This record gives sequence, structure tokens and C-alpha cells, in this order.
Amino acid sequence: MSGKDFRTRLVEEGILIPGGVDGLWGRSGVFERIFDGLDRAITDAGAFARPEVMRFPPAMSQAVFEKSGYMKNFPHFAGTIHCFCGGDAAHHQLLGKMQRGEEWREQQQPSDLVLTPAACYAVYPVLARRGPIATGGHLVDVQSFCFRHEPSPEPTRFQFFRMREFVSIGTHDEVMAFRQDWIERGSAFATSLGLPFEVDVANDPFFGRAGKLMADSQRSQNLKFELLVPVNDDAGPTACISFNYHTTYFGDIWEMRTPDGAPAHTACCAFGMERLVLALLKHHGFDIDSWPSAVRNILHL
Repeated sequence: MSGKDFRTRLVEEGILIPGGVDGLWGRSGVFERIFDGLDRAITDAGAFARPEVMRFPPAMSQAVFEKSGYMKNFPHFAGTIHCFCGGDAAHHQLLGKMQRGEEWREQQQPSDLVLTPAACYAVYPVLARRGPIATGGHLVDVQSFCFRHEPSPEPTRFQFFRMREFVSIGTHDEVMAFRQDWIERGSAFATSLGLPFEVDVANDPFFGRAGKLMADSQRSQNLKFELLVPVNDDAGPTACISFNYHTTYFGDIWEMRTPDGAPAHTACCAFGMERLVLALLKHHGFDIDSWPSAVRNILHL
């Protein structure tokens, strides 16, 4: 595309609707039409394995969140939910503070809910309660709205976004075979959508000084790969699909066990849905009806 930058065009065309804060976007009917097509196409791509389907709300219990260890590694992304729990007098005081332009949030109290940071986090305690993972492993298709406090003017960096994942739980060999298979399937999927991409080793943005050591270790062990697509103007490519091996991290936390009693290994293939929608708009244009017929057929458009 030439002329106006991609973000400006998205806003002027009404495809993204500014929410008043960087990274807080509304989505138009055109955006959601593409999203729904992607959702169906991903379902089609994973149907061969007959995964168990789970769908979760954009919040999870504080207890589950704390046990996941997210605050140890990513405190800068986390969001908690607070609510007003007072009576009439406290309400009157709160309204007065708002009217005077004073800070009023101190009258909010924790609600025991935390905004979901990653779709797969809700899966592990559910499976752990069922007992040992079945022979051959288990596969879950999960989707959730997720939140990460990462305000940015980049259109690909939503604070609230939808994540679709295939999550594998089993032995080391089972989940590593799953991840390799989905690196290949994810690459074929991106090719079928007419998107230019590269797959490269990556790391999560761990917090603080210790986080750099963790990121270096993650890269050196090839625990995370990303499928990167050029989307933003004058910037590096954007991670649109990730392929992650968690070792026994979640198996240890949630005491998930394989049939022989060993801690379960986990891996996931995670689709950044909004980013994939924007990648399609970037490379095929804003008129869906003019997209290549092969791409439209895959997306059921």
C-alpha cells in the first residue's frame, strides 16, 4: 500500500475504531467478517485431530492466576478486576470525588477475578482435576479474549485480543511431535492465505533483569518459535502464530501426570487472531470481494 500509513487507513476506513487509549480498539463488521472466516478455517485445519473444544471468558480466578506463575514472569502485562463494594455513604463519596476530578479508584476492591493473559492458562487446572492424562496424550482447542497491558500506537498491539490455541498435553515425545507438526501446518496455513512470512526462534518478553536470562535460556533451548508476517509500516515483522514448548512447567504446577506418573509436558500452537486479520488486510487490501478466490474459499468468505 502507498500513501497514508496502514494505521491511518484502518481508522479512516472504519475497520478499527479508536477506544481513546492506545491499543484499545473496536472492530468493524468487515474486521469481524474476516475474523469469523479465520476462526472457521482454523477449525478446519485442526479437525483431523478431533481436539476437545473449550471456550472461556476473558477473566479467570485470582487463585488460578497466582498459581500459574504469571506474576513472576510478566507482572507488567497483568490486569486485575476491581469493583465497588460499599454502601450509600461510600457511593456518595465516590461520586463526589469523580465530580471534583479526584482519584476515586481507591474505593474499588479486588473482585477475585483477573483478566486472562493467555487462553491456555484456563485449560491446565481443568485437565489436572480429571486425573492422569490418557495414553497418547490429549489435545484441546481453546479460545479466549486475553488482556495484556501493553499500550502502543501500533495497530497490531491490542490490549484486548482473541487468542485461539491448540494445546497438547502428554509425554515429551508426544508434545514435541505435535509442535513440529504444527510448525509445518501453521506454515502451510499462512501460505494458503497468501501471506509472506518467516519462522524464527523467539522468546517471551520476561520482566526485569532475571527475565533477560530466562529469555536467553528460552531461545538457546528453542522452546519458542514464531511465524512472522510484515504488517506494520516501517517496522519489523509481527508474530502472528507461535509454537511453544513449556517442558513440564504446567505439569509440575498443576500436578498433571502421564500414565506412568511422570509430570506431563505441554506445548501449544497459538494464533493471534486480530494480527492475522490485519495481516490479511495489509497484503490483500480492504476490499474482501477482490481478494484471491483461493484465500476467500479457505476463509469461507
